[in-house]
Amino acid sequence: MPTAFPSQSLKPWRRAVLKVGSSLLTGEDRRLSDRFARGLAAFVAASRAQGREVVIVSSGAVAAGRGLLTAEGQGLTQRQALAALGQAPMIALWQGLIPQPVAQVLLSHDDLKNRRRYLNARATLRELLRLGAVPVINENDTVAVDELKLGDNDNLAAVVAALVDAEVLLIATDIAGLYTGNPARDASAVPVPQIDSITPAVLAMAGEPGALGTGGMRTKLEAAAKAAAAGIGTALFCGRDAECVEALARDELKGTWIAPHGDRLLARKLWLRHAPASGGVLRIDAGAVAALGRRGASLLPGGVAAVEGRFGRGDLVEVVSSEDGSTVARGLVAYNSDDLARIRGRRSTEIEGILGYRYGESVIHRDDLVLLATA
Repeated sequence: MPTAFPSQSLKPWRRAVLKVGSSLLTGEDRRLSDRFARGLAAFVAASRAQGREVVIVSSGAVAAGRGLLTAEGQGLTQRQALAALGQAPMIALWQGLIPQPVAQVLLSHDDLKNRRRYLNARATLRELLRLGAVPVINENDTVAVDELKLGDNDNLAAVVAALVDAEVLLIATDIAGLYTGNPARDASAVPVPQIDSITPAVLAMAGEPGALGTGGMRTKLEAAAKAAAAGIGTALFCGRDAECVEALARDELKGTWIAPHGDRLLARKLWLRHAPASGGVLRIDAGAVAALGRRGASLLPGGVAAVEGRFGRGDLVEVVSSEDGSTVARGLVAYNSDDLARIRGRRSTEIEGILGYRYGESVIHRDDLVLLATA
């Protein structure tokens, strides 16, 4: 028996991303099973009862589709077809276990590389969380080409954690955490409870990919490194261990903790402060300057006095005081320059009536804005 992991406390968190792999959603017959998903769903429900939010990144669609057929083969086209077949039962499994409404969200890496699609995805996920739903995210395997590769959903989970401003990434595995070697083959292997940084030596401890899913411990460490760079810590734990999952709801981890590098929000604010702007400028009135500086509010259309330059949705613009011309802030706009010219000075409730659609009530959400001067 491998040495057990000691219990360690997790810092309180408000929002988490939970990654669940295929091996936790299928039985010995390779068909979809709720055996281990029940405990993970109970953790999600317990977290919601505590006023916390959980976004699930779930593998299992390809495995679920394979369980419906007798066809063999591992070709890309077949895997895409199996993913299409398996999406519905995989989502149905989660909805049957979670008391809150479950929302399916299919993403690809292209969605997250394109700034406008990135903002659309984030706005949708924020609204789902606001409505009390539990988003269940999977890669859009049915149309993906390059994305169906080793460890994709592990890395997708790290990107989603940054996308939704999560404080922690929780990766449920079929083993207890990272060991110094493969405990099934190396009797001297011991648990690694904490990792300060992902080094080549740490990666060398990881084993080979599993047979059912597309990822292994190495890809989980690579995902944790991406999350750490975004200021998000990662917990690796055994999703098959009911006691371990129950302890997680009490902020007790029996697994491996990979520490974040620096402050999560600070890293984003530094990027907003120093990234090249689009050349667009929003001139705002004194009331908006005060709201941004004193209350940490989002910028609403009513405070925009003038729009200068041409820019698209999701571009970085300068926010300038219309009174003295000082640069107050920088941020990512939720509307393009043409739309903003039409809704400036108007109430947020009027946006849809004027444009015929809305991307939210804010011109720049406070999470996408950094102050350069305070009123």
